Amino acid sequence: MQQTSCRFAGTVLIVLTAALLAQAQWVKVAHAASGQVQHLSQKKANGVGYDVATVVLEAQADKVYKTALEALKGHPEIAVLKSDAKKHKIEFTNGRQDASLQATPLGPTVTQLLIASTVSPEQASATSLVVQGVLKVCKQMNVDCRLQEE
Repeated sequence: MQQTSCRFAGTVLIVLTAALLAQAQWVKVAHAASGQVQHLSQKKANGVGYDVATVVLEAQADKVYKTALEALKGHPEIAVLKSDAKKHKIEFTNGRQDASLQATPLGPTVTQLLIASTVSPEQASATSLVVQGVLKVCKQMNVDCRLQEE
């Protein structure tokens, strides 16, 4: 009986160690990708589509969320429609486009910031609203972010 308990404890220890190592590897990969803004968009023939930008930041999700919320509230042309501190999610609009932002923790000090928006036929700007938003949050957090080459 005692031998079975020792084997079970040993197995649990090995599984926990493997899980911690896997998490550490993931955080290491996230650190390597930090600051690289990835952008994905599509606009159909009718002019409707989507626009998404994401970046990994070396910061706590709470801080990223609060920084983004303060930045959005500081612009009179942007209206915050809904915010959820627990989910680190914000919905906002500039009157022409609706967008959502979410800060997802990847570790204690690593966060993925994702901003997605609709694209309308009236949108003529070549500079993406979501890319501008990601870069603005990076700047306010003193993080060097760059748009990854397509």
